[in-house]
Amino acid sequence: MTRFIFITGGVVSSLGKGLSSASLASLLQSRGFTVRLKKLDPYLNVDPGTMSPIQHGEVYVTDDGAETDLDFGHYERFTGVSSRQSDNVTTGQIYSQVIAKERKGSYLGATVQVIPHVTDALKEFITNDLNGEDFVLCEIGGTVGDIESLPFLEAIRQLRNDLGEKKTLFIHLTLLPYIASSGELKTKPTQHSVKELLSVGIQPDILLCRCDRTIPQEERKKIALFCNIDYQDVISALDVDTIYQVPLTFSKQKLDDRVCSFFSLKSKKRSNLSKWKKIVKRIRKPNKEVIIGVVGKYLDLVDSYKSLVEALTHGGIANRVGVKIEWLESEVFERKNPQGILKNTHGILVPGGFGERGAAGKMQAAKYAREKKFPYFGICFGMQMAVLEAAKNLADIKDASSTEFGRCKNPVIGLMTEWLQDGSLQKRNIDDDKGGTMRLGSYECLLSNGSLARKIYKSRKIFERHRHRYEVNIKYRQVLEGSGLYFSGLSPDGILPEIVEYANHPWFVGVQFHPELKSRPFKPHPLFISFIKAASNHSKF
Repeated sequence: MTRFIFITGGVVSSLGKGLSSASLASLLQSRGFTVRLKKLDPYLNVDPGTMSPIQHGEVYVTDDGAETDLDFGHYERFTGVSSRQSDNVTTGQIYSQVIAKERKGSYLGATVQVIPHVTDALKEFITNDLNGEDFVLCEIGGTVGDIESLPFLEAIRQLRNDLGEKKTLFIHLTLLPYIASSGELKTKPTQHSVKELLSVGIQPDILLCRCDRTIPQEERKKIALFCNIDYQDVISALDVDTIYQVPLTFSKQKLDDRVCSFFSLKSKKRSNLSKWKKIVKRIRKPNKEVIIGVVGKYLDLVDSYKSLVEALTHGGIANRVGVKIEWLESEVFERKNPQGILKNTHGILVPGGFGERGAAGKMQAAKYAREKKFPYFGICFGMQMAVLEAAKNLADIKDASSTEFGRCKNPVIGLMTEWLQDGSLQKRNIDDDKGGTMRLGSYECLLSNGSLARKIYKSRKIFERHRHRYEVNIKYRQVLEGSGLYFSGLSPDGILPEIVEYANHPWFVGVQFHPELKSRPFKPHPLFISFIKAASNHSKF
């Protein structure tokens, strides 16, 4: 029997509903239960694919090609359960589905309304495409009180009535601020948030109170009294120095005990959190430290590179190395000497991105790494800029460019017009819609014998997740390889370059895919393990 846990948030956004959901799911896994995580996003966009990274953070891509919220990165990293397209839905998707059904006459002439048609679609999303999991944890995006979230809240209220109280649990995450001038934790924001939730017919069963210190007993009792819950169900969601401490903190607060008690369940096995303790210990007490210079252009919101940050941390965990990131605005490289900018770093990483702004700076960073034998890791756009740099400065193709930047004589980087996906030919052109038209999801790549990539992966065949519209033009392979840039990974048909490297360089790798999306704290991605090791070795010089 599948049980549903709904996680809502109040007072302010960015309290950590996604992280809390992932942490609770991992605790339930440690007790032997199977889990699934879903999310309802209240924005009208069909997906986050066309949204600015500075507004929304990174776009997380699943194996089956869904463009999702960054919280799905937390879900996968903490549980190891791969998310699917059926795990994320937005208001835009729901309304599109409802309107499409109305156009087809599926509602038989009925007046189409939020209740029941939109709420029914939401309930169907939550309860469909399950495989008998013990728990489905469903995060409700936004905050209670937002007009955008009201249909979502109504849908889960109805689901409690449909499924019964013993199959549904409501967890509410709220802010418990500490006012330094008075030396008090203030409970009113939490009380008002719960009151707002009650106004739409939902009584929370457990409260997670985000705070920077343990809640004193008197304040816990006060919150429990005014919010009509058991004192033991007021849980401190404490600030931590690493996100991988959160499951341990929740376990100490007995959150998983309270969940099991609510459902009258006994653990299927004895909980063992030793792996989390090991991860936290390695992060807090590394043997040494390396500094990685990340050359990007969405630095106003570091969450634009959330999976990247975590993958670098995972690489550090595997090497018992602390990884410090120095965020470097790419345009600075167009004005200043890279040596001065990178003097304190031990490796360069150029992540994915779009557009001509900052491209010249990223090429300068790649050139510096190539010439100075500096560890370089180019991901997606970072690979493309490394290829363009080689085309211009090694292959002497002076007018080499990308069609993303406009028409050019030598399109070393060009728009993908055709590729195979699940046995069918996908076609795109420059005038297609931007949303959902990229090469998305997991694709196969074949690695060359004797290459660094093959050595790192220890496999001939790999599968990695993609999110891009432009590709390195295979027609330039011969001239580029003649200048020293080696195409070490290709699509099975030999048409799409996936990995490039320099044979005469200690560590210079560019990949068209996004390996950061598949890195886990308990299974770091091999490319990040190898890159951090190379940076650590470089730091000795």
